[in-house]
Amino acid sequence: MLTVNNVSMSFSDRQLYDDVNLKFTPGNCYGIIGANGAGKSTFLKILEGGLTPTTGTVSMGQNERMSSLKQDHFAFDDQTVLNTVLQGYEHLFEVMSEKDSLYAKPDFSEADGMRAAELEGEFGEMDGWNAESDASQLLQSMGIAEDQHQKLMKDLSESDKIKVLLAQALFGKPDVLLLDEPTNGLDPKTIIWLEDFLADYENTVLVVSHDRHFLNSVCTHICDVDFGKIELFVGNYDFWIQSSQLAQQLRAQSNAKKEEQIKELQEFVARFSANASKSKQATSRKKQLDKITLDDIKPSSRKYPFIKFTPERELGNDLLRVENVSKTIDGQKVLDNVSFILRPGDKTALVSRSDVNTNILMQIIAGTMKPDTGTVNWGVTTNRAYMPKDLTPEFSDASLNILEWLRQFASKEESDNTFLRGFLGKMLFSGDEVLKQVNVLSGGEKVRSYLSKLMLGKSNVLLLDDPTNHLDLESITSLNDALIDFPGSLIFTSHDHQFIQTIANHIVEVGPNGVVDKADSTYDEFMDHEEAQAQVANIY
Repeated sequence: MLTVNNVSMSFSDRQLYDDVNLKFTPGNCYGIIGANGAGKSTFLKILEGGLTPTTGTVSMGQNERMSSLKQDHFAFDDQTVLNTVLQGYEHLFEVMSEKDSLYAKPDFSEADGMRAAELEGEFGEMDGWNAESDASQLLQSMGIAEDQHQKLMKDLSESDKIKVLLAQALFGKPDVLLLDEPTNGLDPKTIIWLEDFLADYENTVLVVSHDRHFLNSVCTHICDVDFGKIELFVGNYDFWIQSSQLAQQLRAQSNAKKEEQIKELQEFVARFSANASKSKQATSRKKQLDKITLDDIKPSSRKYPFIKFTPERELGNDLLRVENVSKTIDGQKVLDNVSFILRPGDKTALVSRSDVNTNILMQIIAGTMKPDTGTVNWGVTTNRAYMPKDLTPEFSDASLNILEWLRQFASKEESDNTFLRGFLGKMLFSGDEVLKQVNVLSGGEKVRSYLSKLMLGKSNVLLLDDPTNHLDLESITSLNDALIDFPGSLIFTSHDHQFIQTIANHIVEVGPNGVVDKADSTYDEFMDHEEAQAQVANIY
């Protein structure tokens, strides 16, 4: 059990939260949510001991072990893949290292023998004899083949490094597991594997994530960082957000009888409980849900940006034809003879086990990179707008503030300060925030600014490369809804399962053997087909 007692956290300019008292128990997964800057990652660092709170304490049970997902992808570059995973169980790895050093001594003494015996005892108690095979199996289950386990971390691709660091955090079944954005950089199949792993995990998990499908799949509780407090609620993310919205509605109806409000709440909880009955944590969760009262549910202070894309003109009969496109980067062929056709009305998700493949294909489609061979032909009525994955070059001009930067993309009628300030206000840039220099914007501020540019452009085709990156859950929800309603055509990449499932009506998978074109397929249907194929492959 992880216990938080009277924890407060203040910095020189503000207080993040005050008097936090929480208990996190085994068998549960807690999703930590809150607006950008609310202090979610800071809270994890406090729990881990990386930051000392202003007041209060954090404690665990005796002999319990905590593990966390490391964020520095270069910290283990001089280590082998297998040793990197083993270091997730720090004390076990220390015992292994000391034991190996003793046995390697040319002048092995009687004292060394006694120490080695002590270490062997500890090693056995921690199931050390199975450590390497367990680590190897964990890596293989995440798609890291056995012939890579003795490679140095620096020789791995970025996506494989992320998997190894995740395996490091999971290794040895820690009593408390802290995961900060664990799905970032993971391919869809590995995310599904992680969802299944955590759903069955018997110990305590705390996770910060902007992936709504992931939070809904694994969380038994939501830990909400809001109003300068951190409060715990039963249920997954969907239940939290729907109940919060219900609470706002009920409180707005000041003349309604409380009995009617309670009845509405009970009906809502009953509906959610019925849905939750299919989950792996159903029994305990339903018991907790049944105890919820009106006072347990509170409205959120979250703000949602207003996002709406309105094309200036309709598309004609043709959208996009990609024929025989190939591309080699740094001696490695990432696209090989890629061909597909998209038609007006298609909202197409480009998916792959490698971000490099989709990123390069998106750049070629957008015209910012030329293919080695092949052609990309757009319909004559298309008016395209492209949002690259890396927005840093777009905001490098230190002489511009947000207002001046956006004015460059506005029509004459839209270029006055009153209109632009109002427009940016809807995108959550209030007051003097519009005068902030663009070269110092946070990742989320850059994305909201760029989405503002796209809205002013009134294009009928949007090309969005991982647009939810850096956004908080509220902004992701607003963008998600806006793209569902968008009457034009869309080509996008994303790691967000719910984002793809609710928007895309066409899937293009960029794989090692070219392109798999799944027209008129939802993402869930595509993933179900992929899983069925994998099962058949395993049989044969």
